[in-house]
Amino acid sequence: MSEQIIIFSQIVFIDLVLAGDNAIIIGMVASKFPPEQRKKVIFWGIGGAVLLRIILTLLTAYLLQITGLRLIGGVLLLYIVYKLYVDVIQNSSDKNKNITVNKSSLLKAIWTVLLADFTMSLDNVLGVAGAAGHHYHLLVFGLILSIILMAVAATLISRWIKKYKWIAWVGLLAILLVAVDLIYTDIKLIF
Repeated sequence: MSEQIIIFSQIVFIDLVLAGDNAIIIGMVASKFPPEQRKKVIFWGIGGAVLLRIILTLLTAYLLQITGLRLIGGVLLLYIVYKLYVDVIQNSSDKNKNITVNKSSLLKAIWTVLLADFTMSLDNVLGVAGAAGHHYHLLVFGLILSIILMAVAATLISRWIKKYKWIAWVGLLAILLVAVDLIYTDIKLIF
């Protein structure tokens, strides 16, 4: 029983650390929308994360063998950092804030979140699956916990970014560090 308590503690810690990066992206993208549409972006972003984490959990053993996957994920995250800079930070600093939010921009936001979810869910799934080992009930618990943490954090972050623009810069820096780490880890394995 003590082994399960240790594994449980590791999973909670991994989720607290790794669910945050997904929440930052969802919160940053959602922050540029009015409250009603912000809820849609958060809902679909978290829904996508749920689906991706289930799929990635089922494929974890296979994914661990693919060299270059983290490199591709890191490059995708660099693109997302650029998109977030343009969409969230640069647009919020423009004096003309008459941005009309239409269905197309909402779909683009959801796509950005889903792409980021794919890239950043991988680290969470690998961390939780590695900690859980053969304890599948703890693996399921870890995935559910990460989704709950992500939902709460994304909502808070989107509200905070509306009030305090410097939080968006901190979020971009955090995502950039994850991207660089993913690229560096794979390059180190290749060479």
